[in-house]
Amino acid sequence: MKGLIDILHQEECSLVVRDACGEVTTYNKKGVRDLIWLLDHEPDRLRGARLADKVVGKAAAGLMVRGGVTEVYADVMSRLALPLLDAAGIAYTYSDLVEQIVIPKGDNRCPLERIVAEAQDADEVEMMLRAHFQEMALSRKQEPNNM
Repeated sequence: MKGLIDILHQEECSLVVRDACGEVTTYNKKGVRDLIWLLDHEPDRLRGARLADKVVGKAAAGLMVRGGVTEVYADVMSRLALPLLDAAGIAYTYSDLVEQIVIPKGDNRCPLERIVAEAQDADEVEMMLRAHFQEMALSRKQEPNNM
């Protein structure tokens, strides 16, 4: 895991994945976008993988569980993520454990943690996130073009 953590910090990426075959890939999108993309396009990369991530809240943990990840390191991990990881038997370590993930500018809880707050399991987390992203995509399509 140390090698993944080193890559996370040296390459200043947001996520590092070592898949079950040992191939390492890095990702740079904010939030859970890379995890959703992996679930949709390369699910085998997550199954049995070890991950190093900058921030893991309940939303990210749920997606990691759905992907079949086996081990996770986070620079910052939310206590809300722990029950999902524990229930799935996913090993985890972290640098800082916080009560909840907060947005970088301010002290409000991360919007993704609010969205999945009532989720009881990883399936519900994924369902709530996908509904949110679909709603966002629809609202962007409905916005009038500014000319």
